[in-house]
Amino acid sequence: MFTKQEFQTIAYNKARNKGYTSLNESRTFSEYSSKTSVFLSHSHKDQALIAQAKTFFENLGISIYVDWADETMPEHTSGITAQNIKSQIRKNDKFVLLATNDAIASKWCNWEVGIGDTYKLASDKICILPLADSRLTWQGNEYLQIYPRIEESEYTKDYFKIIYPNKTEVSLNEWLNK
Repeated sequence: MFTKQEFQTIAYNKARNKGYTSLNESRTFSEYSSKTSVFLSHSHKDQALIAQAKTFFENLGISIYVDWADETMPEHTSGITAQNIKSQIRKNDKFVLLATNDAIASKWCNWEVGIGDTYKLASDKICILPLADSRLTWQGNEYLQIYPRIEESEYTKDYFKIIYPNKTEVSLNEWLNK
């Protein structure tokens, strides 16, 4: 598990040579010409972390979809919002939950995880990225233990891996590109 500060440092270091990227207020998002795209489930309360996650994945060559940066989303939450989110979860190759305490408490994030589970779990295309205020404050939920999670290697700096519930591991790059 990362702390929010550790993740911020990692995202900053990854972007330092390329220029820091962030989501803008014009509600647009960039689609990289990458072969892999990720739907990023998140709490809107975590705006700074969302920008860091976007930077982190884009610097791995991955296209990121963030709902509130999508111009086609309605200004006010509605059934159309839910339809669009469901469509984007299906459309994007992978599903990643930015698993902060705020996201875990969010009814939307829990709904999105359920949709992601339906379309992505059997094909190994869903995981969580747990982020805590400190090593002791990530609450998690029991049901999140069934999903693979992203962690940094304790032995190799700047090497990220997916750890499955059965404790097997694969590199994050390998997981993203399969």
